Amino acid sequence: MSALLTDPWFYAVAVPAVILVGLTKGGVGGFGLIGVPLMALAMSPVQAAAILLPILVVMDIVSLWTWRGQQNKTTLVDMLPGALVGIGIGWATAAFVTADMVRFIVGAVTIVFVGRWLYLTYRHGSTHATQPNKIQAAFWGTIAGFTSFVAHVGGPPFQVYTMPLRMDPKVLTATGVVFFAIINAIKLIPYFALGQFDAANLAAAGVLMPLAPLSTLAGAWLVKRMRPEVFYPFTYGTIALVAVKLLWDGVVSLL
Repeated sequence: MSALLTDPWFYAVAVPAVILVGLTKGGVGGFGLIGVPLMALAMSPVQAAAILLPILVVMDIVSLWTWRGQQNKTTLVDMLPGALVGIGIGWATAAFVTADMVRFIVGAVTIVFVGRWLYLTYRHGSTHATQPNKIQAAFWGTIAGFTSFVAHVGGPPFQVYTMPLRMDPKVLTATGVVFFAIINAIKLIPYFALGQFDAANLAAAGVLMPLAPLSTLAGAWLVKRMRPEVFYPFTYGTIALVAVKLLWDGVVSLL
């Protein structure tokens, strides 16, 4: 048996991490970005990402069934080609770009994004929906694909483009579910090629797997009962917290 599976500290950090990721996969806030950093308290970030990826795929399957037929197809068509390019860039530059660099950049960009939302909300009383833009969608799709591959932090770039569109919370959640389900499925290929799916990592993923559908369904249950005026401030708030955490991790590691 892997030494990891007999370590109580592994379960102390991995179980909450998987539950938080599952809630996010169901559509609740941005807590999923805490998954890899939390698990990295008991193992290397690379191993944490490798263990988490098969669990993410199972969560994606549950989410696809839960949110079936509610996605915004136009947004997916506009963003997914860029995401594929971003994954390719991440694979090609894996030896040069560190996850800490990516966390710092994503955290900084996301804080500016949330700050803009706060300014518009409190200066004008509300924020109006923006119109779809294919160029912006392709750009942020590329960034999301790249950061998702390198550090499992594709959520903020995706939300930078989609949140201002002010879609119905259910439509926004369903669109994100399909977007990241496709990205995670494609990521399996380069992760396998890089040798990340050894017996120890797959065994650890298997032990945690039962938490995946339960936490994902719980997240979906909550989102389906949230009104837009609650969903959007809550989501922006959790994104802001995650952005601060990403920025802090990046700064500490780069100093």
